Amino acid sequence: MLSDTHYYFNKAADVLGLSEIVRKILLTPQRSVKVEIVIENCAGELKYYTGYRVQHNNARGPMKGGLRFHPSMNEDHASALAGLMTWKTAVVDVPFGGAKGGIDCDPHTMSDKDLSLVTRLFVEQMKDVIGPTTDIPAPDMNTNAKIMSWIMDEYSKYEGFSPAVVTGKPLHLFGSEGREEATGRGVMLILREVLKDQGKSFADITVAIQGFGNVGSNSARLIAEQGGRIVAVADHTGGISNTDGLDIPALCKWVAKHDGVSGFPGGSAFEGDDIITWEADVLIPAALQDVITEKNATEVKASIVVEAANAPTTPAADTLLLQRGITVIPDILANAGGVTVSYFEWTQNIQQFSWELDRVNHELEKTMTKAYRSVCEVAKEKNIDLRTAAFVLAIRRVGRAALARTHIESVLLP
Repeated sequence: MLSDTHYYFNKAADVLGLSEIVRKILLTPQRSVKVEIVIENCAGELKYYTGYRVQHNNARGPMKGGLRFHPSMNEDHASALAGLMTWKTAVVDVPFGGAKGGIDCDPHTMSDKDLSLVTRLFVEQMKDVIGPTTDIPAPDMNTNAKIMSWIMDEYSKYEGFSPAVVTGKPLHLFGSEGREEATGRGVMLILREVLKDQGKSFADITVAIQGFGNVGSNSARLIAEQGGRIVAVADHTGGISNTDGLDIPALCKWVAKHDGVSGFPGGSAFEGDDIITWEADVLIPAALQDVITEKNATEVKASIVVEAANAPTTPAADTLLLQRGITVIPDILANAGGVTVSYFEWTQNIQQFSWELDRVNHELEKTMTKAYRSVCEVAKEKNIDLRTAAFVLAIRRVGRAALARTHIESVLLP
């Protein structure tokens, strides 16, 4: 994943004509912290975990990024995702830099008591490098509002009342209205703008979605509410399809009860891997990375791919999709709704003033629409694809901010 991020960065850097030294400066994380976490769990067993936090860039503001609890979590993975967060926040022009981190644990095998202890020990050792004006964590894979509450509580023991130290908190503990559906709403808004540019509306399209967790389910629900037909959905349990359009509210209820789409009575079952090549106008990968590859990219039937997941398309596949004339909306734009509303939550925490849902959604719509239009302008200006344009826009913004804070005058960014 780190090499993929560097590939897309360098492709944009070539467009800008950046020197090797400037590329190195912009790619290298400012700090990487690794801590060991040792506990005696509820079963009386000694457990050892490693926690990570990679802080990539703070030229445009405090660093921002999720915490991922997964056995495969490592420093390289955190570095790649931290870089993506730098470019993502710059694309939507919120005043943050990028960071990422996590713990190599599996919450599914842990009691709440053990998980709380591990989280709190992580915060205890990271408290000097995170904070409301330094680095603000957020939920990611296998972390949630409850875990963010523990982080806020533990950090506040040392620094006093600090709700702005994390985002993605529960509403009753200084979270924001609209945060839960923010990424999915951003996906819907970006797709709306793409369709406008193509002279279409939601009523004109069919959609296939890979992944039906928070992002996939909210994307499906919101697109369906706008008149789009969700004809196929797949997750870790399998796939379900209906050419007339799936009943998304009913599917959401089914998944909440059965932990997967498999067995849903409102459609026909299929092998989940087939979702990538499904007969639909729009494909939304909303789960795992590297699901669109060189092997299946030539079989993708959708004319629009909206990357709701992080890094779902490999560089080789991305090239093939572009050659075939498929419109690809890159992850650093398509799924930036989450970090945008995280910014709104942070802002509310700093001001100690809560926004109503209508305001949150209105501000999100303005931010996402403006970001899409800015990316399109760069794409037109440079005659490049939308992914490269998004990186060019982000690099310009980060680079100019970084240079403005130094005495260096010898570097110019076009």
